[in-house]
Amino acid sequence: MTETEEGSNTFLIRPKYEHKFRVPVVKDCIKEILREHLSGVQYNPEEIPSLTQTLTEAIKDRIKDLDLDRYKLVVHVMIGEQRGQGVTMMSRCFWDSDTDGCAKEVYMNESMVCVAAVFGVYYY
Repeated sequence: MTETEEGSNTFLIRPKYEHKFRVPVVKDCIKEILREHLSGVQYNPEEIPSLTQTLTEAIKDRIKDLDLDRYKLVVHVMIGEQRGQGVTMMSRCFWDSDTDGCAKEVYMNESMVCVAAVFGVYYY
C-alpha cells in the first residue's frame, strides 16, 4: 500500500512542477480557442450572450485538460463591438505569485473585440 492508500496526510502546500499554472501554456490555449470560435464571425448583439458562454465553457474545459490539480479556475470573457474605441481591462488580486497566475488574450476582427482572461488560484 502507498502512503495515500493507508490514509496518511496528503496535504500539499505547493503544486508539483508539472501541475503548476503556466501562463504561456494557458495563454496559447485561450488564443487557439478564440481563433477557432471567432474567425469569420460578425458582431451580432443577439448572439453575444450565447457566444460568451460557449467561449467560457470551451476555455474552462481546455484548461481543465491541462491537469492543474487543486486549482480553482475563473474564466472571464468580454465581447464588444469594434468601432475603433479603446478598451482597458484591469484586475487586482492578492495571491501567491509562486503558484497562482493570470493569462489573458485579446482577439479582434473588423466587427468585434474579445478579451478573455483565466485566473488560476492554487487551493491549499
